[in-house]
Amino acid sequence: MTENISAEDYGRLIVQGADRPGIVSAVSTVLAEQGANIVALGQSSSDPAGGRFFQRTVFHLPDLSTRFGELNQILEQRLTDDLGLTYRLVEAKRRKRVAVFVSKADHCLLDLLWRQRRGELHMNIPMVISNHSDLGDDVRQFGIPFFHVAVDKDKKGVAEKEQLNLLKGNIDLLVLARYMQIVSGDFLTELGVPVINIHHSFLPAFIGAGPYQRAKERGVKLVGATAHYVTEDLDEGPIIEQDVIRVSHEESARDLQRKGADVERLVLSRAVAWHCDDRVIRDGNTTVVF
Repeated sequence: MTENISAEDYGRLIVQGADRPGIVSAVSTVLAEQGANIVALGQSSSDPAGGRFFQRTVFHLPDLSTRFGELNQILEQRLTDDLGLTYRLVEAKRRKRVAVFVSKADHCLLDLLWRQRRGELHMNIPMVISNHSDLGDDVRQFGIPFFHVAVDKDKKGVAEKEQLNLLKGNIDLLVLARYMQIVSGDFLTELGVPVINIHHSFLPAFIGAGPYQRAKERGVKLVGATAHYVTEDLDEGPIIEQDVIRVSHEESARDLQRKGADVERLVLSRAVAWHCDDRVIRDGNTTVVF
């Protein structure tokens, strides 16, 4: 069923915890008692005997904004206190504030800006921050503030402090759209919101400079991309989405790069869309995507 996320009075309830009998019933009962109508529900269990349980419920409740606090208190008692579950309650109409970090490559950034302007991504972009000034004019054409924060490799902490001054309290998600700098663990901790990264994926993988040329030299038959949450361990965070396309010996390194950019755009836009629609549940170093 299509979710009418732009309309009033639609909510999302994301639940996870140790699996046990009665969770679906408890969630449904609480919502029904408050007069809510469930319009979509997805659930998953890693193992019915001692596994982990995950559920995403979309519901309609008249005057949700007014009743949000009361419903949250009831859920806290019935789900957290009684069943030991964790949950998130979200008003679907509230767009997430998504900042974008970028360097010089524009394909992922411009795709996000274009999709957001067309209404394909249920989010607002309050700012774009780059360690280069090259893409400033492109971003401003979308009416979005652009900030150039240069990064000195010997003084990265200075740049991160300036970035945090711009970001903290103003965003719900940060997207690294081909941002060619490593963010520190201290930055991630102080920022306090999820961060999504996109990078190319080959079979086999090629790390470092010139990956497409090396892929061509090795006769790679697949190019692809991976979107994942960022942790202190570089490129080791929970994976949200991946995709690949086939290539052949007839294609040049430039052809591989062009096709790789196409996949990167699609994979990143899916990951961001799913996150903004609260479809991704993190569980340790893995994800459940509804």
